[in-house]
Amino acid sequence: MKRFSTFQLVFIALGSLVLLFVIAPLAGMFFSTPIADVVESAKDKEVIDSIQLTLWTAMLATVLFSFAAVPLAYVMARKDFLFKRLILGIIDLPVVIPHTAAGIAILGFVSRDTTLGKIADYFGLSFVGGQGGIVLAMAFVSVPILFNAARDGFMAVPVRLEKAALNLGASPFKVFFSISLPLAWRSVVSGAIMMFARGMSEFGAVVIIAYHPMITPILIYERFGAFGLKYAQSVSVVFILVCLVFFILMRLLSKEKKYAES
Repeated sequence: MKRFSTFQLVFIALGSLVLLFVIAPLAGMFFSTPIADVVESAKDKEVIDSIQLTLWTAMLATVLFSFAAVPLAYVMARKDFLFKRLILGIIDLPVVIPHTAAGIAILGFVSRDTTLGKIADYFGLSFVGGQGGIVLAMAFVSVPILFNAARDGFMAVPVRLEKAALNLGASPFKVFFSISLPLAWRSVVSGAIMMFARGMSEFGAVVIIAYHPMITPILIYERFGAFGLKYAQSVSVVFILVCLVFFILMRLLSKEKKYAES
Protein backbone atom coordinates (compact mmCIF):
# COMPACT_ATOMS: atom_id res chain seq x y z
CA MET A 1 0.00 0.00 0.00
CA LYS A 2 1.35 3.38 -1.02
CA ARG A 3 2.15 5.69 1.90
CA PHE A 4 1.81 9.44 1.65
CA SER A 5 4.33 11.87 3.10
CA THR A 6 3.31 14.68 5.45
CA PHE A 7 3.82 17.13 2.60
CA GLN A 8 1.44 15.21 0.34
CA LEU A 9 -1.16 14.78 3.10
CA VAL A 10 -1.20 18.53 3.79
CA PHE A 11 -1.68 19.31 0.12
CA ILE A 12 -4.38 16.63 -0.24
CA ALA A 13 -6.22 18.11 2.76
CA LEU A 14 -6.07 21.61 1.30
CA GLY A 15 -7.19 20.36 -2.10
CA SER A 16 -10.07 18.49 -0.48
CA LEU A 17 -11.34 21.75 0.98
CA VAL A 18 -11.52 23.25 -2.50
CA LEU A 19 -13.36 20.18 -3.82
CA LEU A 20 -15.77 20.33 -0.89
CA PHE A 21 -16.39 24.02 -1.56
CA VAL A 22 -17.39 23.19 -5.15
CA ILE A 23 -19.28 19.96 -4.51
CA ALA A 24 -21.21 20.82 -1.34
CA PRO A 25 -23.52 23.56 -2.78
CA LEU A 26 -24.21 21.53 -5.92
CA ALA A 27 -24.86 18.34 -3.99
CA GLY A 28 -27.12 20.21 -1.60
CA MET A 29 -29.15 21.60 -4.50
CA PHE A 30 -29.47 18.20 -6.17
CA PHE A 31 -30.53 16.37 -3.00
CA SER A 32 -33.01 19.07 -1.96
CA THR A 33 -34.76 19.16 -5.34
CA PRO A 34 -37.53 16.57 -5.78
CA ILE A 35 -37.11 14.38 -8.83
CA ALA A 36 -40.69 15.14 -9.83
CA ASP A 37 -39.85 18.85 -10.04
CA VAL A 38 -36.78 18.12 -12.15
CA VAL A 39 -38.80 15.94 -14.54
CA GLU A 40 -41.50 18.60 -14.77
CA SER A 41 -38.91 21.27 -15.60
CA ALA A 42 -37.28 19.01 -18.17
CA LYS A 43 -40.66 18.73 -19.92
CA ASP A 44 -41.45 22.45 -19.68
CA LYS A 45 -41.48 23.92 -23.21
CA GLU A 46 -40.11 27.25 -22.02
CA VAL A 47 -37.18 25.49 -20.35
CA ILE A 48 -36.53 23.29 -23.39
CA ASP A 49 -36.62 26.29 -25.73
CA SER A 50 -34.27 28.28 -23.51
CA ILE A 51 -31.77 25.40 -23.29
CA GLN A 52 -31.87 24.92 -27.05
CA LEU A 53 -31.34 28.65 -27.57
CA THR A 54 -28.46 28.65 -25.09
CA LEU A 55 -26.79 25.66 -26.74
CA TRP A 56 -26.97 26.83 -30.32
CA THR A 57 -26.02 30.47 -29.65
CA ALA A 58 -23.04 29.35 -27.56
CA MET A 59 -22.04 26.92 -30.30
CA LEU A 60 -22.42 29.58 -33.00
CA ALA A 61 -20.33 32.04 -31.00
CA THR A 62 -17.61 29.42 -30.58
CA VAL A 63 -17.54 28.36 -34.23
CA LEU A 64 -17.65 31.86 -35.70
CA PHE A 65 -14.96 33.34 -33.49
CA SER A 66 -12.73 30.27 -33.75
CA PHE A 67 -11.96 31.24 -37.34
CA ALA A 68 -10.30 34.43 -36.10
CA ALA A 69 -9.15 33.47 -32.58
CA VAL A 70 -7.13 30.39 -33.59
CA PRO A 71 -5.07 32.14 -36.32
CA LEU A 72 -4.48 35.06 -33.95
CA ALA A 73 -3.33 32.65 -31.25
CA TYR A 74 -0.86 31.13 -33.71
CA VAL A 75 0.58 34.52 -34.62
CA MET A 76 0.90 35.51 -30.97
CA ALA A 77 2.62 32.21 -30.20
CA ARG A 78 5.15 32.51 -33.03
CA LYS A 79 5.90 36.21 -33.47
CA ASP A 80 7.52 38.82 -31.22
CA PHE A 81 6.71 42.42 -32.03
CA LEU A 82 6.12 45.81 -30.49
CA PHE A 83 3.05 46.07 -28.25
CA LYS A 84 2.59 42.28 -28.16
CA ARG A 85 2.05 42.32 -24.39
CA LEU A 86 -0.47 45.12 -24.79
CA ILE A 87 -2.44 43.04 -27.30
CA LEU A 88 -2.36 40.03 -24.99
CA GLY A 89 -3.68 42.22 -22.17
CA ILE A 90 -6.48 43.56 -24.36
CA ILE A 91 -7.55 40.04 -25.34
CA ASP A 92 -7.72 39.05 -21.66
CA LEU A 93 -9.67 42.19 -20.72
CA PRO A 94 -13.17 40.62 -21.00
CA VAL A 95 -12.16 38.14 -18.29
CA VAL A 96 -11.44 40.82 -15.69
CA ILE A 97 -14.10 43.47 -16.30
CA PRO A 98 -17.61 43.09 -14.80
CA HIS A 99 -19.78 41.30 -17.31
CA THR A 100 -22.60 43.79 -16.92
CA ALA A 101 -20.10 46.46 -17.95
CA ALA A 102 -19.15 44.25 -20.90
CA GLY A 103 -22.82 44.07 -21.87
CA ILE A 104 -23.15 47.85 -21.72
CA ALA A 105 -20.02 48.24 -23.85
CA ILE A 106 -21.39 45.84 -26.48
CA LEU A 107 -24.79 47.53 -26.35
CA GLY A 108 -23.17 50.86 -27.15
CA PHE A 109 -21.40 49.20 -30.08
CA VAL A 110 -24.37 47.41 -31.68
CA SER A 111 -27.37 49.57 -30.76
CA ARG A 112 -29.62 50.70 -33.58
CA ASP A 113 -28.16 54.22 -33.81
CA THR A 114 -24.60 52.93 -34.35
CA THR A 115 -23.03 52.14 -37.73
CA LEU A 116 -23.07 48.39 -37.07
CA GLY A 117 -26.65 48.58 -35.85
CA LYS A 118 -27.77 50.47 -38.95
CA ILE A 119 -26.06 47.94 -41.22
CA ALA A 120 -27.77 45.11 -39.35
CA ASP A 121 -31.16 46.85 -39.65
CA TYR A 122 -30.60 47.23 -43.40
CA PHE A 123 -30.33 43.45 -43.68
CA GLY A 124 -33.27 42.88 -41.35
CA LEU A 125 -31.17 41.89 -38.35
CA SER A 126 -31.26 43.18 -34.81
CA PHE A 127 -28.57 42.65 -32.20
CA VAL A 128 -30.47 44.33 -29.37
CA GLY A 129 -33.14 41.94 -28.11
CA GLY A 130 -32.11 39.36 -30.71
CA GLN A 131 -30.14 36.17 -31.01
CA GLY A 132 -27.30 37.98 -32.77
CA GLY A 133 -26.74 40.08 -29.66
CA ILE A 134 -26.69 36.95 -27.51
CA VAL A 135 -23.99 35.45 -29.74
CA LEU A 136 -21.87 38.59 -29.53
CA ALA A 137 -22.21 38.81 -25.75
CA MET A 138 -21.28 35.16 -25.27
CA ALA A 139 -18.30 35.46 -27.60
CA PHE A 140 -17.03 38.65 -25.96
CA VAL A 141 -16.68 37.11 -22.51
CA SER A 142 -15.52 33.66 -23.61
CA VAL A 143 -13.17 34.09 -26.59
CA PRO A 144 -10.11 34.72 -24.33
CA ILE A 145 -10.46 31.14 -23.09
CA LEU A 146 -10.15 29.71 -26.58
CA PHE A 147 -7.37 32.12 -27.53
CA ASN A 148 -5.21 31.31 -24.51
CA ALA A 149 -5.69 27.55 -24.83
CA ALA A 150 -4.86 27.62 -28.55
CA ARG A 151 -1.83 29.85 -27.95
CA ASP A 152 -0.48 27.45 -25.32
CA GLY A 153 -1.00 24.58 -27.75
CA PHE A 154 0.88 26.30 -30.57
CA MET A 155 3.72 27.28 -28.24
CA ALA A 156 4.19 23.59 -27.42
CA VAL A 157 4.68 22.72 -31.10
CA PRO A 158 8.43 22.54 -31.93
CA VAL A 159 9.38 25.44 -34.20
CA ARG A 160 12.04 23.29 -35.88
CA LEU A 161 9.33 21.13 -37.46
CA GLU A 162 7.72 24.14 -39.07
CA LYS A 163 11.07 25.51 -40.26
CA ALA A 164 12.01 22.15 -41.74
CA ALA A 165 8.75 22.02 -43.71
CA LEU A 166 9.25 25.59 -44.94
CA ASN A 167 12.79 24.77 -46.04
CA LEU A 168 11.43 21.82 -48.01
CA GLY A 169 9.17 24.17 -49.95
CA ALA A 170 5.88 23.92 -48.07
CA SER A 171 3.79 27.09 -47.96
CA PRO A 172 2.99 28.72 -44.60
CA PHE A 173 -0.66 27.69 -45.02
CA LYS A 174 0.31 24.06 -45.62
CA VAL A 175 2.67 24.11 -42.63
CA PHE A 176 -0.11 25.48 -40.43
CA PHE A 177 -2.76 22.98 -41.52
CA SER A 178 -0.51 19.92 -41.82
CA ILE A 179 1.86 20.43 -38.85
CA SER A 180 0.98 23.22 -36.42
CA LEU A 181 -2.77 22.71 -36.10
CA PRO A 182 -2.69 18.87 -35.98
CA LEU A 183 -0.07 18.96 -33.21
CA ALA A 184 -1.96 21.60 -31.23
CA TRP A 185 -5.45 20.27 -31.92
CA ARG A 186 -6.02 18.94 -28.42
CA SER A 187 -5.46 22.35 -26.85
CA VAL A 188 -7.57 24.04 -29.53
CA VAL A 189 -10.47 21.61 -29.05
CA SER A 190 -10.22 21.89 -25.27
CA GLY A 191 -10.28 25.68 -25.51
CA ALA A 192 -13.25 25.59 -27.88
CA ILE A 193 -15.22 23.35 -25.53
CA MET A 194 -14.40 25.61 -22.59
CA MET A 195 -15.43 28.66 -24.63
CA PHE A 196 -18.68 26.91 -25.50
CA ALA A 197 -19.29 26.01 -21.86
CA ARG A 198 -18.47 29.54 -20.70
CA GLY A 199 -20.86 30.98 -23.27
CA MET A 200 -23.65 28.72 -22.04
CA SER A 201 -23.24 30.02 -18.50
CA GLU A 202 -23.09 33.73 -19.35
CA PHE A 203 -25.65 36.01 -17.71
CA GLY A 204 -24.43 39.55 -17.06
CA ALA A 205 -23.47 40.56 -20.60
CA VAL A 206 -26.44 38.84 -22.24
CA VAL A 207 -29.09 40.28 -19.93
CA ILE A 208 -28.05 43.82 -20.88
CA ILE A 209 -28.34 43.16 -24.61
CA ALA A 210 -31.15 40.62 -24.87
CA TYR A 211 -33.38 39.81 -21.91
CA HIS A 212 -35.68 38.21 -24.45
CA PRO A 213 -35.45 35.67 -26.00
CA MET A 214 -34.32 34.08 -22.76
CA ILE A 215 -31.27 31.91 -22.48
CA THR A 216 -31.36 29.51 -19.54
CA PRO A 217 -29.29 31.57 -17.04
CA ILE A 218 -31.73 34.46 -17.51
CA LEU A 219 -34.73 32.12 -17.24
CA ILE A 220 -33.38 30.79 -13.94
CA TYR A 221 -32.97 34.35 -12.66
CA GLU A 222 -36.50 35.31 -13.74
CA ARG A 223 -38.11 32.28 -12.12
CA PHE A 224 -36.19 32.90 -8.92
CA GLY A 225 -37.40 36.51 -8.81
CA ALA A 226 -40.98 35.73 -9.80
CA PHE A 227 -41.68 32.39 -8.11
CA GLY A 228 -38.90 31.75 -5.62
CA LEU A 229 -36.16 29.23 -4.98
CA LYS A 230 -38.20 26.08 -5.61
CA TYR A 231 -39.04 26.91 -9.22
CA ALA A 232 -35.58 28.20 -10.06
CA GLN A 233 -33.84 25.25 -8.43
CA SER A 234 -35.36 22.55 -10.61
CA VAL A 235 -34.46 24.46 -13.79
CA SER A 236 -30.94 24.90 -12.45
CA VAL A 237 -30.57 21.16 -11.91
CA VAL A 238 -31.68 20.40 -15.47
CA PHE A 239 -29.27 22.97 -16.89
CA ILE A 240 -26.37 21.78 -14.74
CA LEU A 241 -26.93 18.23 -15.99
CA VAL A 242 -26.70 19.53 -19.57
CA CYS A 243 -23.49 21.41 -18.72
CA LEU A 244 -22.11 18.27 -17.06
CA VAL A 245 -22.44 16.37 -20.34
CA PHE A 246 -20.19 18.88 -22.07
CA PHE A 247 -17.76 18.90 -19.17
CA ILE A 248 -17.35 15.13 -19.52
CA LEU A 249 -16.94 15.56 -23.27
CA MET A 250 -14.20 18.11 -22.66
CA ARG A 251 -12.31 15.70 -20.42
CA LEU A 252 -12.59 12.90 -22.97
CA LEU A 253 -11.21 15.09 -25.76
CA SER A 254 -8.54 16.66 -23.61
CA LYS A 255 -6.67 13.92 -21.81
CA GLU A 256 -4.26 15.04 -19.14
CA LYS A 257 -0.60 14.34 -19.63
CA LYS A 258 0.93 11.92 -17.17
CA TYR A 259 4.22 12.92 -15.68
CA ALA A 260 6.62 10.32 -14.44
CA GLU A 261 7.47 10.49 -10.77
CA SER A 262 11.03 11.43 -10.03
